[in-house]
Amino acid sequence: MKLQCEVEVVNRMLPSFGMKSRGKGARAVVSIGKHSDKSGQRSGVYMMICTAKDRTGSKYKLRDNIEKFFTWFVEEGKATVRLKEPAVDVCLSKADANSLKNFLSAARLADRGSDTSSLPLSTLTPVRARDVEQPKKKLAVMSKKDYPLTSNFPYSLEQLQVSYCKLSRVDMRMLSLKALRRLDLSNNHIKKLPATIGDLSRLSELVLHNNHLEAFSEALCLSTLQRTLQVLDLSQNRLRSLPPKFCQLRELTDLKLDDNKLAGLPLRIGRLSKLRFLSAAHNQLAVLPADFFKLSLENLDLFGNPFVQPNPLDHTMQLAFPLPLQEIASRAVADLRIPYGPHLIPAHLCGDLDAAKTCECGRACVGFHVRTAVSMNLHQVSHTVVLVDDMGGTDAPVQQHFCSLSCYSEFLDSCLQRGLR
Repeated sequence: MKLQCEVEVVNRMLPSFGMKSRGKGARAVVSIGKHSDKSGQRSGVYMMICTAKDRTGSKYKLRDNIEKFFTWFVEEGKATVRLKEPAVDVCLSKADANSLKNFLSAARLADRGSDTSSLPLSTLTPVRARDVEQPKKKLAVMSKKDYPLTSNFPYSLEQLQVSYCKLSRVDMRMLSLKALRRLDLSNNHIKKLPATIGDLSRLSELVLHNNHLEAFSEALCLSTLQRTLQVLDLSQNRLRSLPPKFCQLRELTDLKLDDNKLAGLPLRIGRLSKLRFLSAAHNQLAVLPADFFKLSLENLDLFGNPFVQPNPLDHTMQLAFPLPLQEIASRAVADLRIPYGPHLIPAHLCGDLDAAKTCECGRACVGFHVRTAVSMNLHQVSHTVVLVDDMGGTDAPVQQHFCSLSCYSEFLDSCLQRGLR
């Protein structure tokens, strides 16, 4: 039975001589197995610790030799085994929690002298050099000729960059890297993202700059990425829209959407309360969603979009008198924040509710409303603003929706009183 982890062996007698341990663990393979003496006779169960400096290993008898186990942090991959002779503490860390639990169970059985025949114990032997190497955390593949075709990526990777490799899809081998925190697949030919990217439960940064993406899957917005993804780079792709559930990625702090074909930003973009850096330059944005007012950014870049010149008197009216029962019910669900889902109501109604707008009066409107646009200085939502056009402007049109004619009339009155036309 073997366990790969970091190990520090602390001699408990050192303080009595006025000495301290170095206080730093080393990468090691800790094994529990049967030790053979020079005559070839097996002499009991031992624990052996092998490091890069000592691959032959140091052996410690286990039978009636464990004074205590310290397992308060075993779920974090940490534990300590206190031996009687020699008087040392074997401190284990950075281990897989389940493997560590199995290892400690085997050590307990060996200490008690219990039957260990059911355990996978073999004769202790020195380890190979690669077994005690520090696990690889970063890997960058910058050309197609360097791309691994037959071997797997190291499972310990936390940062992986694969660029300029002409990938047309995401390699499924990458999706087994459960420790991955940063995945950079920029400058490839990827057209579609698999929903299984959402299974990378530690992924905080996803870079897909300069690919051929035509859509961003709604399944990703509903995956574990909701809780982990902080940086998302979708610049220089072929995106025409983002899914309504995109704003479920509420941990986002940095979002890059430059050089796509986006005709609009997500209606609920104001829900991205942690967003600090937003760039959507060189798209097809004519107007910003009403929720844009709710953002609190440090840097904003919307340069090169064909923004329309807003006029509150220009409006689109979608109203009926009286309102249909479905609209009344939908507004009630939105106003009262009643939970809904495809298990309760038809999926198309869920989509309508996801796209519900908020009137100036604070009430919701779903399929029936009056829509217009007003001008907003982008400094209202961002500390630093890249100029919107070559004329040095920092204003952009923002959509506004009204649930009734009376709300729209009140808005027009206030505009006229301020001298806006």
